[in-house]
Amino acid sequence: MRDKHVAITGPTAGIGQATAMELARRGARLSLFCRSLEKGEALSREIEAAGGAIPTLYHMDMASLDSVRGAAEAFLATGEALDVLLNNAGVVNTSRRESADGFEETLAVNHYAPFLFTGLLLPALRSAPSARIVNVASDAHAFVRDMGFDDMQATGGYKTFREYGRSKLANILFTRSLARRLADTNITVNCLHPGAVSTSLGSQNGLLAKVLIPLLKPFFRTPEQGAATSIYLCTSEEVAGVSGEYFANSKQSKAKPWGRDDEAAERLWRLTEEAVGFSY
Repeated sequence: MRDKHVAITGPTAGIGQATAMELARRGARLSLFCRSLEKGEALSREIEAAGGAIPTLYHMDMASLDSVRGAAEAFLATGEALDVLLNNAGVVNTSRRESADGFEETLAVNHYAPFLFTGLLLPALRSAPSARIVNVASDAHAFVRDMGFDDMQATGGYKTFREYGRSKLANILFTRSLARRLADTNITVNCLHPGAVSTSLGSQNGLLAKVLIPLLKPFFRTPEQGAATSIYLCTSEEVAGVSGEYFANSKQSKAKPWGRDDEAAERLWRLTEEAVGFSY
């Protein structure tokens, strides 16, 4: 990864932080898209202290499509090519919240934002000799059996695992649709299940989460273990020609049948374009 340029969303905690540290150790130049620049600066100092190149930081709140657009515009203004885009950031909520744009926040952060961000950064990815897009999905798509197109915004009732599962299903369907659209380009796109990882995901949900997360930590993978498949897809020559696939434990895996439904994937694509106001 020496001098490869890698962009990472959600890099300041959990598997994002572990991935950033390891890619920097391998010589990658990092552009980090952070909701908290203060946390981004702390990570930057940690990477520098470990001997890595000082990352470039961008502020991006994925609960705001305007913030996503602004961050992408700032990155593109540098004119730099991009070798790898790792869509890592995610959220899980225990009650229904709305994004700045009025969408159900889990779907907005986990799907709408990376859909828009990826599309906006395609010119930089196309400028690289070869490029990769890596989407952190999850086996949580097994919590559901479809996208719930009749109520994707969960206005008729909110269920934590259902909404999170649908957002992760959306990551897988997005990967399939995008891979087809990029089939004749220099860009591959794959997604992954990181495993059940002990991170801060969900810690914004109050006292219950703050009590449960420490209790459950012994049963989870470490962030470093959870980052392994992300790192594999970002770096390995074994997957240089692979696109549109789902991985777990650094091996190609098989999503549930509803994660391989190309009709649903295309319907989701059309609805997402309408929601975010962006067409590929």
